[in-house]
Amino acid sequence: MVDVSAKPETSREATAEAVLATRPDVVAMLAEGTLPKGDALAVARIAGIMAAKKTPELIPLCHPLPLAKATVDFEPDAAAGTVRILATVKTRGVTGVEMEALTAATVAALALYDMTKAVDKHAEIGSVRVLAKTGGKSGDWSVAPVPLAAAEHNPPKETTA
Repeated sequence: MVDVSAKPETSREATAEAVLATRPDVVAMLAEGTLPKGDALAVARIAGIMAAKKTPELIPLCHPLPLAKATVDFEPDAAAGTVRILATVKTRGVTGVEMEALTAATVAALALYDMTKAVDKHAEIGSVRVLAKTGGKSGDWSVAPVPLAAAEHNPPKETTA
Protein backbone atom coordinates (compact mmCIF):
# COMPACT_ATOMS: atom_id res chain seq x y z
CA MET A 1 0.00 0.00 0.00
CA VAL A 2 1.14 3.54 -0.64
CA ASP A 3 2.24 5.42 2.49
CA VAL A 4 -0.26 8.26 2.94
CA SER A 5 0.64 9.06 6.56
CA ALA A 6 2.28 12.41 5.72
CA LYS A 7 -0.64 13.68 3.63
CA PRO A 8 -2.96 16.28 5.14
CA GLU A 9 -6.52 15.30 5.99
CA THR A 10 -9.08 17.03 3.75
CA SER A 11 -12.72 16.61 2.78
CA ARG A 12 -12.87 14.39 -0.29
CA GLU A 13 -15.73 13.45 -2.57
CA ALA A 14 -16.09 11.54 -5.82
CA THR A 15 -18.94 10.80 -8.22
CA ALA A 16 -18.79 7.88 -10.64
CA GLU A 17 -21.20 6.45 -13.18
CA ALA A 18 -22.08 3.19 -14.88
CA VAL A 19 -24.72 2.66 -17.54
CA LEU A 20 -27.00 -0.33 -18.00
CA ALA A 21 -28.17 -0.68 -21.61
CA THR A 22 -31.29 -2.77 -22.15
CA ARG A 23 -34.61 -2.57 -23.97
CA PRO A 24 -36.97 0.39 -23.49
CA ASP A 25 -39.71 -1.86 -22.05
CA VAL A 26 -37.26 -3.20 -19.45
CA VAL A 27 -36.32 0.35 -18.39
CA ALA A 28 -40.03 1.10 -18.01
CA MET A 29 -40.44 -1.99 -15.79
CA LEU A 30 -37.41 -0.90 -13.74
CA ALA A 31 -38.84 2.58 -13.25
CA GLU A 32 -42.28 1.17 -12.31
CA GLY A 33 -40.85 -1.52 -10.02
CA THR A 34 -42.65 -4.27 -11.93
CA LEU A 35 -39.79 -6.64 -12.75
CA PRO A 36 -40.32 -10.30 -11.78
CA LYS A 37 -37.67 -9.99 -9.03
CA GLY A 38 -39.26 -6.82 -7.60
CA ASP A 39 -37.98 -3.29 -7.00
CA ALA A 40 -34.63 -3.43 -8.77
CA LEU A 41 -33.72 0.20 -8.11
CA ALA A 42 -34.07 -0.21 -4.33
CA VAL A 43 -32.01 -3.41 -4.39
CA ALA A 44 -29.32 -1.83 -6.59
CA ARG A 45 -29.14 1.29 -4.40
CA ILE A 46 -28.46 -0.79 -1.27
CA ALA A 47 -26.01 -3.05 -3.15
CA GLY A 48 -24.04 0.00 -4.35
CA ILE A 49 -23.89 1.61 -0.91
CA MET A 50 -22.80 -1.67 0.69
CA ALA A 51 -20.14 -2.11 -2.02
CA ALA A 52 -18.69 1.34 -1.33
CA LYS A 53 -18.20 0.31 2.29
CA LYS A 54 -16.52 -2.97 1.26
CA THR A 55 -14.13 -1.53 -1.36
CA PRO A 56 -10.88 -2.25 0.53
CA GLU A 57 -11.98 -5.89 0.88
CA LEU A 58 -12.53 -6.15 -2.88
CA ILE A 59 -9.66 -4.08 -4.32
CA PRO A 60 -6.16 -5.11 -3.20
CA LEU A 61 -4.05 -2.32 -1.67
CA CYS A 62 -7.03 0.05 -1.41
CA HIS A 63 -6.94 1.98 1.87
CA PRO A 64 -9.88 1.46 4.25
CA LEU A 65 -11.67 4.77 4.70
CA PRO A 66 -14.27 6.05 7.15
CA LEU A 67 -17.06 6.96 4.72
CA ALA A 68 -19.20 9.93 5.72
CA LYS A 69 -21.67 9.54 2.85
CA ALA A 70 -22.54 7.15 0.04
CA THR A 71 -25.46 7.69 -2.33
CA VAL A 72 -26.59 5.86 -5.44
CA ASP A 73 -29.04 7.53 -7.83
CA PHE A 74 -30.57 6.43 -11.11
CA GLU A 75 -31.51 8.21 -14.33
CA PRO A 76 -33.72 5.82 -16.31
CA ASP A 77 -34.23 6.78 -19.97
CA ALA A 78 -36.85 4.44 -21.43
CA ALA A 79 -36.59 5.99 -24.90
CA ALA A 80 -32.85 5.26 -25.03
CA GLY A 81 -33.16 1.94 -23.21
CA THR A 82 -30.60 2.95 -20.60
CA VAL A 83 -30.29 3.48 -16.87
CA ARG A 84 -27.49 5.77 -15.74
CA ILE A 85 -26.22 4.90 -12.28
CA LEU A 86 -24.58 7.71 -10.30
CA ALA A 87 -22.66 6.97 -7.11
CA THR A 88 -21.30 9.70 -4.84
CA VAL A 89 -19.04 8.97 -1.88
CA LYS A 90 -17.59 11.39 0.66
CA THR A 91 -15.02 11.18 3.47
CA ARG A 92 -12.60 13.29 5.42
CA GLY A 93 -9.18 11.71 5.18
CA VAL A 94 -5.77 11.49 3.55
CA THR A 95 -6.75 9.65 0.36
CA GLY A 96 -9.57 9.96 -2.15
CA VAL A 97 -12.80 8.02 -2.58
CA GLU A 98 -12.74 7.47 -6.35
CA MET A 99 -12.42 3.69 -5.93
CA GLU A 100 -15.38 3.61 -3.55
CA ALA A 101 -17.54 5.60 -5.99
CA LEU A 102 -16.51 3.36 -8.91
CA THR A 103 -17.20 0.23 -6.87
CA ALA A 104 -20.62 1.52 -5.80
CA ALA A 105 -21.64 2.40 -9.38
CA THR A 106 -20.38 -0.90 -10.77
CA VAL A 107 -21.99 -3.12 -8.13
CA ALA A 108 -25.27 -1.21 -8.46
CA ALA A 109 -25.11 -1.89 -12.22
CA LEU A 110 -24.42 -5.58 -11.54
CA ALA A 111 -27.43 -5.72 -9.23
CA LEU A 112 -29.62 -4.12 -11.92
CA TYR A 113 -28.33 -6.66 -14.43
CA ASP A 114 -29.15 -9.50 -12.04
CA MET A 115 -32.66 -8.13 -11.48
CA THR A 116 -33.32 -7.67 -15.23
CA LYS A 117 -31.70 -10.78 -16.73
CA ALA A 118 -34.97 -12.73 -16.49
CA VAL A 119 -36.52 -10.36 -19.05
CA ASP A 120 -33.40 -9.35 -21.03
CA LYS A 121 -30.39 -11.66 -21.18
CA HIS A 122 -28.69 -9.24 -23.59
CA ALA A 123 -28.45 -6.24 -21.24
CA GLU A 124 -24.99 -4.64 -21.10
CA ILE A 125 -23.05 -2.66 -18.51
CA GLY A 126 -20.74 0.07 -19.75
CA SER A 127 -19.41 3.61 -19.39
CA VAL A 128 -17.94 3.02 -15.93
CA ARG A 129 -15.92 6.12 -15.05
CA VAL A 130 -15.23 8.80 -12.47
CA LEU A 131 -17.16 11.97 -13.31
CA ALA A 132 -15.82 14.33 -10.65
CA LYS A 133 -13.76 14.52 -7.50
CA THR A 134 -12.94 17.13 -4.89
CA GLY A 135 -10.24 17.46 -2.25
CA GLY A 136 -6.66 16.35 -1.95
CA LYS A 137 -3.41 17.53 -3.52
CA SER A 138 -4.69 17.46 -7.10
CA GLY A 139 -7.73 19.56 -6.17
CA ASP A 140 -11.15 19.55 -7.78
CA TRP A 141 -11.81 18.27 -11.28
CA SER A 142 -14.63 17.05 -13.44
CA VAL A 143 -14.68 15.12 -16.71
CA ALA A 144 -18.30 15.97 -17.45
CA PRO A 145 -20.99 18.37 -16.31
CA VAL A 146 -22.30 17.52 -12.86
CA PRO A 147 -25.19 15.09 -13.45
CA LEU A 148 -28.66 16.21 -12.41
CA ALA A 149 -29.25 13.45 -9.84
CA ALA A 150 -25.84 13.94 -8.22
CA ALA A 151 -26.38 17.71 -8.17
CA GLU A 152 -29.34 17.16 -5.83
CA HIS A 153 -26.91 15.76 -3.25
CA ASN A 154 -23.89 17.86 -4.19
CA PRO A 155 -23.96 21.46 -5.34
CA PRO A 156 -21.88 22.08 -8.51
CA LYS A 157 -18.21 22.70 -7.88
CA GLU A 158 -15.70 24.62 -9.92
CA THR A 159 -13.44 22.61 -12.18
CA THR A 160 -9.72 23.15 -12.69
CA ALA A 161 -7.86 22.93 -15.94
